[in-house]
Amino acid sequence: MAQITLTLPDGSKKELESGKSLSDFIQSQLPFLKEKALAAVTGDGRTVDLSFEPKEDTHIQFLTFDDKEGKDVFHHSSAHLLGMATQRLWPHARLTVGPVIESGPGFFFYDIDFGDTILSPEDLPKIEAEMADIVKEDLTVKRWELSRAEAIEKFKKENEPYKVELIQGFESDSVSLYGQGEWYDLCRGPHVPRTGLLKAFKLTAISGAYWKGDSKNKQLTRIYGVSFPNKKLLDEYLFLIEEAKKRDHRKLGKELDLFSFQDEAPGFPFWHPKGTLLWNTLADYIRQECFRRGYHEIKTPTILNSSLWKRSGHWDNFKENMYFTDIDEADFAVKPMNCPGCCLIYKYHMHSYRELPLRYMELGTVHRHEMSGVLHGLFRVRAFTQDDAHIYAPLEKVESEVEDIIDFTFDVYKKFGFTEFKTFIATRPEKSQGSDEDWDLATRALHDALKKKGIEYGIKEGDGAFYGPKIEFNIKDSLGRLWQCGTVQIDFSMPNRFELDFTSSDGKKHAPVMIHRAIYGSLERFIGILIEHFEGKFPLWLNPTQIRVVTVAEAHNDYATTVYNDLHSQGYRVELDIRNEKIGSKIRDSILKRASFTVILGDKEKESDSVSIRRLGEEKTETISRDGFFALLKGEL
Repeated sequence: MAQITLTLPDGSKKELESGKSLSDFIQSQLPFLKEKALAAVTGDGRTVDLSFEPKEDTHIQFLTFDDKEGKDVFHHSSAHLLGMATQRLWPHARLTVGPVIESGPGFFFYDIDFGDTILSPEDLPKIEAEMADIVKEDLTVKRWELSRAEAIEKFKKENEPYKVELIQGFESDSVSLYGQGEWYDLCRGPHVPRTGLLKAFKLTAISGAYWKGDSKNKQLTRIYGVSFPNKKLLDEYLFLIEEAKKRDHRKLGKELDLFSFQDEAPGFPFWHPKGTLLWNTLADYIRQECFRRGYHEIKTPTILNSSLWKRSGHWDNFKENMYFTDIDEADFAVKPMNCPGCCLIYKYHMHSYRELPLRYMELGTVHRHEMSGVLHGLFRVRAFTQDDAHIYAPLEKVESEVEDIIDFTFDVYKKFGFTEFKTFIATRPEKSQGSDEDWDLATRALHDALKKKGIEYGIKEGDGAFYGPKIEFNIKDSLGRLWQCGTVQIDFSMPNRFELDFTSSDGKKHAPVMIHRAIYGSLERFIGILIEHFEGKFPLWLNPTQIRVVTVAEAHNDYATTVYNDLHSQGYRVELDIRNEKIGSKIRDSILKRASFTVILGDKEKESDSVSIRRLGEEKTETISRDGFFALLKGEL
């Protein structure tokens, strides 16, 4: 019997009899993967089912739930599980599509036409019970192909009009089907080898959706779900979801009176006094850190002539995200990015190599047109302020400058208590500008800088900016969620478009390389992340409500006012509560407002010129002298 050689990721080679499947290979040679392997990637980059029979020598990587592609296979198979259970319960239900999704109330959904039947959330447990029965049956998942004409005929007989419409839109002469037990569906795959692997799942939401997203078409029922290989992972996920609901920055932002959104300006945040304190604290911190590192602060106009945006490339590559206006019968645009204005400031003066790298920073507010359906609190707004910086450097200093930016970025994140990160390089997108040579140089510099710093990173193919590749920094919050914040982008294109130059040591003119850098990303989004990360319980230096002074009775109001004034005069963010309320109610209110310290004043404190303090999150109260409290605050800050 002929043998096929399979090369595994570790370089080891193993033999498989010709005509045998990858499942057979796992069974005989890698039994530890029997309950873990979901699909595989072949040497030519195809993702295949484990029923795949290699015809020639190839590399093989088996996918598990730990791999992103493995998760996609698992969740796609879970959508089929949902579809099968639904049609067992409602045989008249017609299936449309059931994709894997990146965000939303689930990892997958299925859009289903139930005819005159109206489903409600109360029906979801019934579907889950049927899904569980199918998992217990441990049905083998099979794939087969039909010609396009055969598939159309088959689904017509089965009264599946949506499948017929889909196939009629295909260009290929054949289509693939996947089946388990008596049920099958139109699908490209791949899928898990058997339903018994889909052990833990939860249907999370139900909503309406139009066929093909068109309101002129019939409205369908969309059922969302999540799934995991075991119940422990599912329970952990559901716990985190409940925690995330409690920490939702939109909810806490309202409770803490930080910001609001108004109908008069949808997608544009209104910062209330406490939110403005928080915003300014972040701005002041990053500003001072920039000054320590040799940056110069600039400010550029919000509205600039359209000729600037044509020159920069934004007109061709970003126009659909911009706002426009007319001034004196000329076309102007509200800036979506700060970089072109910065280029004009650089160009205003002549520069020598002795000045470079020249670092400009700008807390620049930009406006971008976002569809109303994607707006999401502070995470997706139409106006936001970037902690932007643009660095002009000679080519030989680009890599070291990027290394310094990497250090700067991680120093800032650690200040906020973030200690786990995930880093990516995003490469050239299809819609871009600049030469291949420049893109290669820029991308190589990012690779080399990360390697020199000893930082592991992944690749996001085609996710770079239109003017250059970038490093993306992701921070992991207290719930284990990753947030993409900072970026470093290397740009050869814009200096050439704006004819920027400097005089080198040989007296000749050269174009500088432009490095775009942001660490927060945007102050608005970063504040939203911080609210959820800390659950509104900010560290003392950041908290807009650092101290609340509360009194036991009216007789203590004068002393409380004195303590309040002392704290206020020293620059602390302090509030005074001398309402005619019970002390328990005042303390509870202070806790709800997330004050770092509640200062409780009664007879004992007044007589001894002391204060009783309670830290946020603690139940014990400590009595210390006023001077001792001031020393404690200074030490913590």
